[in-house]
Amino acid sequence: MSTAAPVIAYLFTTFPKPTETFLQREIIAMRAHGVNLRLYSLWGGGGTFRGLPVVRFNKWRLLTLVWMIPFEAWRRPEVLKQVVHGLWSRRAPSWINFWENMLGAGFACLFAGAFRRDRPALIHAAWGGAPATAAWLLWRLDGHRFSAAAHAYDLYEHGGDWWLNDKLQHAAFIHTSTEMGRRALIERGLEAGKIFCIRRGLDRLPAFKALRASRTPLHLVCVARLVEKKGLDHQLRIYAALRAAGVPFEARIVGEGPLQPELEKLAGRLGVAAQVTFTGHLPHHEVWTQLAWADVLLHTGVIAPSGDRDGLPNVIPEAMSVGVLVVTSPTAATTEAIAHGVTGLVAAVDAAEEWVGALRRLAGDDALAEQLRREARGWVEEHFNAHRNAERVLAQFRRATGP
Repeated sequence: MSTAAPVIAYLFTTFPKPTETFLQREIIAMRAHGVNLRLYSLWGGGGTFRGLPVVRFNKWRLLTLVWMIPFEAWRRPEVLKQVVHGLWSRRAPSWINFWENMLGAGFACLFAGAFRRDRPALIHAAWGGAPATAAWLLWRLDGHRFSAAAHAYDLYEHGGDWWLNDKLQHAAFIHTSTEMGRRALIERGLEAGKIFCIRRGLDRLPAFKALRASRTPLHLVCVARLVEKKGLDHQLRIYAALRAAGVPFEARIVGEGPLQPELEKLAGRLGVAAQVTFTGHLPHHEVWTQLAWADVLLHTGVIAPSGDRDGLPNVIPEAMSVGVLVVTSPTAATTEAIAHGVTGLVAAVDAAEEWVGALRRLAGDDALAEQLRREARGWVEEHFNAHRNAERVLAQFRRATGP
């Protein structure tokens, strides 16, 4: 990789993170295109990634803010005035989001000197929370060019990130991975011309498996965090309806989260505990093993009481790529990949009978299953290539770092 290439400083909340392999693929693709990267992890993470150092923000350094805040305030008093005004004039949507933004502000204050001494061509925030706060304040302090990404959590959890519009209106460009996210950003009043829907992707396509000749019992899999927006209580009721309808099946729910004890009890009450296995968290290579076993991936996403919802979960195109059929609820951006009757099937999350009918069709209709699988693989090849999508992000980096 040429050291003459412009330096892009990538800011992450946590990197590398086992559940965010899509970000790892993005970095792999960027490096394959010769991009000179510096990686920063604001919370946890660190070490190295593919031989590239990941600078970890050590929280003990926050103690030095006692003298760093006065120093930076002396340099740029108008920045401190703006931040203080924001703190007093608006209410954070949640304590978590408040501390995320404070983390980003602390990082910017403590790393401002290092960024001044070794100035990157562009700072890119991988998320709209703490990383975007850090990038925005580094711009305010020293005029660094920056870009930012904003995705489902940043946009919807408790109404969205606390400072999101303030931060993103000054970004050179904004990256989001769904058309739903792009529309939400435009509805917030941000400039449409600098918001780009660029999907994540696979760095290589897996082998396309054969359709299982006899799909009895039907092998069902769900890969999800066990949280409200995944609608897993609805999914368990779908399994109960399958059992009542006499459809043989085995189901595996891959993931961990705070709702696991409650969901396991519900499975018992519904009489499906023998058919449903909660695997807990699995490394990503073992998730692919589960997809190799599965006939159908179920996604029962809903809008959580907090407003949080999925964009397009990466496991959906991953399943599509390998030949796993997909049935999804229409919530959020899943239907950007799953067109009903074309690349998969769509059913209302609270209509268990629709899911039973859909799964019966997929279990018994080979022609339909093969048609859906071929179209789904074609969608992935066209829209979910990490290297091609990285080229699109890279084109925005080059535009942002140009004269």
